[in-house]
Amino acid sequence: MTEFDSLANQFLIAMPAMEDLFFTRTVTFMCQHNADGALGIVINRPSDLTLGDILTQMNIESHNPAVNRMQVLIGGPVHPERGFVIHEPPGQWESSMRISDDIALTTSRDILEAVARGEGPRHVLVALGYAGWSGGQLEKEILGNAWLNTPIDRSILFERPTNQRWKDAVAAMGVDVALLSSQAGHA
Repeated sequence: MTEFDSLANQFLIAMPAMEDLFFTRTVTFMCQHNADGALGIVINRPSDLTLGDILTQMNIESHNPAVNRMQVLIGGPVHPERGFVIHEPPGQWESSMRISDDIALTTSRDILEAVARGEGPRHVLVALGYAGWSGGQLEKEILGNAWLNTPIDRSILFERPTNQRWKDAVAAMGVDVALLSSQAGHA
């Protein structure tokens, strides 16, 4: 991997060699990756909060039971007090970063207000915090056999239950989970 091989819009799948307990059996949706570092949102760590809890804390009214029951994720250990919304389609929100032609990451209140009114994006994932790496750190971890990377699967990202996302992401690569090794191979 060179510094020009961006992992944005891909999944990072934690391998058995993962030493950081927070990231054990996680799937991270990579939002940004360049020579300066990387930012991703873990998509399979549910928190104890629902979107209704968050909306109440922000004084945003929602009368939609499905919205209020939506599980909020623990997106990573960095800035766990900050909210992030992965969504499609991108739309016109105040603070958005386009990740692909049809997926964006937004951090502004206006998207949550729209979701509460039933006028938000078609698919939405809400997380608190993010996973971050300094320049070269992620590449070293990949070389150390801590992560697999693969193109995203939108059904895994937006539709599968959180407790199935790691297994489904590994299976989508055509890899048998039982055969994953914690040993790095070197030629």
